[in-house]
Amino acid sequence: MEKEFLDENFNNFFEVNKQRFESKLLDQAVNVRDKINDILRVGDIDLINNAHKLIYYVIDGEKQDELQAFAKQEGIAWATHSLTLYFKLEWVQAIRRTLWSFIQEYTKATQKLTIDTIFDLEKLLNNRIDHFLNVFFINYSTYKDALISAQREVVENLSVPIIPITPNMCILPLIGSVDSFRTTILEEKVLIEIGRLHIQTLIIDLSGVAEMETEIIDKLMKMISGTSMMGCQSIITGLRPVVVRQMVKLGITFEKETKTYGTLQHALNEYFIK
Repeated sequence: MEKEFLDENFNNFFEVNKQRFESKLLDQAVNVRDKINDILRVGDIDLINNAHKLIYYVIDGEKQDELQAFAKQEGIAWATHSLTLYFKLEWVQAIRRTLWSFIQEYTKATQKLTIDTIFDLEKLLNNRIDHFLNVFFINYSTYKDALISAQREVVENLSVPIIPITPNMCILPLIGSVDSFRTTILEEKVLIEIGRLHIQTLIIDLSGVAEMETEIIDKLMKMISGTSMMGCQSIITGLRPVVVRQMVKLGITFEKETKTYGTLQHALNEYFIK
């Protein structure tokens, strides 16, 4: 286990100065601060809250598995919503600089860290932040490439973009028009892929589907029922209000085993962090 240099007193110092940290962070991230609300609206990604989460995982040596899971979740979320990578890089580097300014303040105030300790601490914390970035970019690139390839198959071959994210969990992002012919192919391909890949959890993201006819909703429900019969749990994310209203009007409800989340980000957070 890596040696830790920051004690509980630093955590208390950081918590007391939480608001000042946010202010300094926004001063550092000059190009991102005006995009914070846009990123929250488009991708349901709270940059301020995630900055605190990253700091927490970086300074706690026992949270490295959570740090890696968080980086993977973020990479998938940014790729899903095609958010600009430059903003992510600037934001993380601003977090790094702001964290070190607070460590400097803490060191001056307490005189607890020696020069040698500070050098060791610099290597430790920066390695963790760099690891976060590496995992983020790898998952962003992997998921983005898979999503682009899958979307191309949908357009060209009306195929089903089932994208593995773990050995037993996959995402099915439905984008654009969903007609009767496509839902028939969806049902066939989904059931085949569940058996072939031994999928235990399938996240069906409908945020890219603006509306569905009654017949299509009925076929989608049958597909979800079929996945359950094969021992695969379905998770539905991104249902549009117009689709929900149609389902309520028709008296359609999901099976009790089927979970729903407002956004793909919520589902990823539930399964990768908690």
